[in-house]
Amino acid sequence: MKNIVVLVSGGGTNLQALIDAEKSGIIKNGRITCVIASKEGVYALERAKNNDIPTRVIPRKNYADSVSYSKAILEALNEEKADLVVLAGFMTILDKCVTSAYAYKIINVHPALIPSFCGEGFYGLKVHEAALAYGVKVSGATIHFVNEEADAGAIILQGTVNVERDDTPEILQRRIMENVEWKLLPQAVSLFCQDRIEIIGGKAYVK
Repeated sequence: MKNIVVLVSGGGTNLQALIDAEKSGIIKNGRITCVIASKEGVYALERAKNNDIPTRVIPRKNYADSVSYSKAILEALNEEKADLVVLAGFMTILDKCVTSAYAYKIINVHPALIPSFCGEGFYGLKVHEAALAYGVKVSGATIHFVNEEADAGAIILQGTVNVERDDTPEILQRRIMENVEWKLLPQAVSLFCQDRIEIIGGKAYVK
């Protein structure tokens, strides 16, 4: 049984999807053992407590830079004996000290089809605003491993939704979350926990 540590910064809707998936048996051979938040008082912590999941708060504002903050996160991950780290709306880019120590063991969900609308500065509604401004006909989400570059790690799973003419960023965001993120993120976590993701030449393949 693999230990899953989830990093959060906000409401925790993706965390809830993972909790529900674990309870329903979708996530096999893995359990959420800790939720770490980058801010105090975020609702994701309540979701964890409501499901008897241990929590830790490591406030980003208490650290001078991303390197010192990343070292604190790394120490916590090691203490929690994390087998898999999931970024679920975690709003801090981690330094390579973390991504190197947990290479191909950190999973993130990005609300677009990488390599479109991704990289530094593309997060939250900004992603959907950019997709609508470009006039794409489909969008979606990408579940990928995290490396030292923003949104540049090996892609595990992708899913799409149609973009409708009267979509707003908020409407598109909701459609992608409900139809792609909340389904594929637990699926990717389960694949990892079952040792069904193979890395060949820096690319991820499901076996």
